[in-house]
Amino acid sequence: MRLRSFVAAAAVTALGISLAACGGSDSGGSDGGSGGDQTLTYWASNQGTSLDNDKEVLTPVLQKFTADTGIKVNLEVIGWNDLQTRIQTATTSGQGPDVLNIGNTWAASLQATGAFLPFDDDAMNAIGGKDKFVPTALATGGKEGEDPTSVPLYGLAYGLYYNKAMFAAAGLQPPKTWEEMVSAAQKLTDPAKKTWGMALAAGSYTENVHFAFINGAQNGADWFDKDGKPTFTSDGNVQGVLRYLDLMQKDKVANPSNAQYDNGTKSVNDFATKKVAMVINQNNADSSIVANGMKAGEYGVVPFPAPQGSPNQTASHVAGINLSIFKNTKHKDAALKFVKYMTDATTQATLGKPFSSLPVLKDAKPVFTTDAAEAATFQDVYNTKSKPLPLVPAEDQFESTVGKAMNGLFAKIATGGTVTADDVKSVLQTAQDQVAAGS
Repeated sequence: MRLRSFVAAAAVTALGISLAACGGSDSGGSDGGSGGDQTLTYWASNQGTSLDNDKEVLTPVLQKFTADTGIKVNLEVIGWNDLQTRIQTATTSGQGPDVLNIGNTWAASLQATGAFLPFDDDAMNAIGGKDKFVPTALATGGKEGEDPTSVPLYGLAYGLYYNKAMFAAAGLQPPKTWEEMVSAAQKLTDPAKKTWGMALAAGSYTENVHFAFINGAQNGADWFDKDGKPTFTSDGNVQGVLRYLDLMQKDKVANPSNAQYDNGTKSVNDFATKKVAMVINQNNADSSIVANGMKAGEYGVVPFPAPQGSPNQTASHVAGINLSIFKNTKHKDAALKFVKYMTDATTQATLGKPFSSLPVLKDAKPVFTTDAAEAATFQDVYNTKSKPLPLVPAEDQFESTVGKAMNGLFAKIATGGTVTADDVKSVLQTAQDQVAAGS
């Protein structure tokens, strides 16, 4: 998933630091039994509150790796507005880092470039074996049936956050079905008092496409067939998109101004400041909620619900960050040691709290929150109720075309227009044609 919702989007300048000792430049030699003068270059994505925050969190972790192995690491933290472009430039120029973070939804598209090291049996064994990972997390590593070119690093999942006091005052229980969620939201919506049942990031194409995918999955629909061809206009997808749009249109539980919310932070802020009763977001929303003054005990989390009788209980896509190695690295063995270190249980536990991530390892416990119920909910969603976004090379085009089409539909609703199933099918047909033409 792209995590643009909760990163400091304004901080777009990459932050480079060297963790090498004085004079510790890259020797350019091959990997030997010891670290020697080897230096890895590592591009990290912005996971914390700022690029500086990431540096502060990662520096001691990488220093320990150097102390343990003798392998030095040059760290560069890159904002999400820049990361994908930087990676794409590196794949064409051949001038990339040794190891890098990627949004896990990019995995199949990047795999198709041929620029990344496949984690075949030998490489997978070198990092501790595939069996250490949560299966749904490992499934995001690349196209099904091929050796993955990325492995999980940080896990994330969607949940439905609700205001406990608002629910209690209205005599409501946390919703278990879509219908219960809508009914609760309607009871908690009072435009005259400027309070709403839900807030949506309805102007964010990345958030919108995630819910297009999840709602379609709940209807038993896929966005691509087994041959990788787009199937955007299937009835399950059309009805799933319309169901989500109807939170603003028919159900009237979201403020039409949400059509201008171009990132998830804005909808989370409305929830944290108690302007809305519910918000659907990923578990790293906790830090923003608390930072805006809402105490941890004032909210609860349940899985994003499917309609009653739904054939599928998908509550999230498998969101998060993966690690990849550029195939042309001169330090393959050192890079594999680094990936093993970053995905071992100790490092995962160290980084899980500051980065508000879910563990990608089997049997690991979430540490991003002290609320046991919240932790259990998100871990269960991630492990058992999540589905990877389409593992096809055209996935990035799917996100862009469908997400932006939904932006336009929400804008139409917000300005008093009506969106029908035929309207949804029409824009999805356009998106499908664009993706098919580009594949």
